[in-house]
Amino acid sequence: MISYLVAIAIIGLIYVLLGLALNLQWGQTGLINFGHVASFAIGAYTSGLLSLAGWPIPLCMAAAMVLAGAAAWPLGRLTVTLKEDYLAIIAIGFSEVVRSVLENEMWLTRGPSGVPGIPSLFSSLPAAERGVAIMVALLIAVAIVFLLLERLTRAPFGRALRAIRDNEMAAAALAKNIVSFKTRSLVLGAAIAGLAGAFYAHYLTFISPEQFTPEVTFNVWIAVIIGGSGSNLGTILGTFLLILFLEGTRFLNDLGLSLDGSQLGALRFMLIGAALVLCMLFRPAGLLPPSSRRG
Repeated sequence: MISYLVAIAIIGLIYVLLGLALNLQWGQTGLINFGHVASFAIGAYTSGLLSLAGWPIPLCMAAAMVLAGAAAWPLGRLTVTLKEDYLAIIAIGFSEVVRSVLENEMWLTRGPSGVPGIPSLFSSLPAAERGVAIMVALLIAVAIVFLLLERLTRAPFGRALRAIRDNEMAAAALAKNIVSFKTRSLVLGAAIAGLAGAFYAHYLTFISPEQFTPEVTFNVWIAVIIGGSGSNLGTILGTFLLILFLEGTRFLNDLGLSLDGSQLGALRFMLIGAALVLCMLFRPAGLLPPSSRRG
């Protein structure tokens, strides 16, 4: 039971990193990134493949952040000509291109079979203690990212991002370099998502393209919206509520429903959708919005 709770906590903390990254891009900057899972996948594959090549894991994780951030840079430059809706479509296309590369470039990614045998973090420890150690490492990573983002959003950089989100034309009239700010927000968010991917790869020790579907992106979006976009604390709250909900609904059959796997999956998504609608009706700014959006 303890191992199961530790596993849920680890996945939850990985999703918190993804949520904080998306909150920077969407909540602070207003960038609609529907391709968030691409940065997650790039981070996971970069760190996993480099570690199999003999690189030290900390160096692999740093490389994962750099490559995931670098891959997001072209998306930021596209904001010169694209408005939010079109950027969202391009981001979806980008994530599908990444997934197609993962599935078809056998020489690099081993295709649909995936990459087994990725070195685990703290591999010298027994299995139970290893899980706790990974959870503690993730807690430290989340705390560092949270504090950095809190400091960043209170700095002039963060105020400029929110000015661009609220009124891009007004920000441009104040001589703010819109493209530069948006690009930096996308790159920084992608680097954080890459770090989440690296933790994911070294925790599961196996990755494959089917783990990086658009469902990951939309789960992170739901967590940010329910928690309160623009609020890092709200994002953390929304993520853990989503993870608890996803895990809790795995046991619906214990209530006598007798559903098969596909029916249970469909019902879970219906319940998540209903929860999102209710949240939008009664708490449109989220459960824990930033102070500027509280009524």
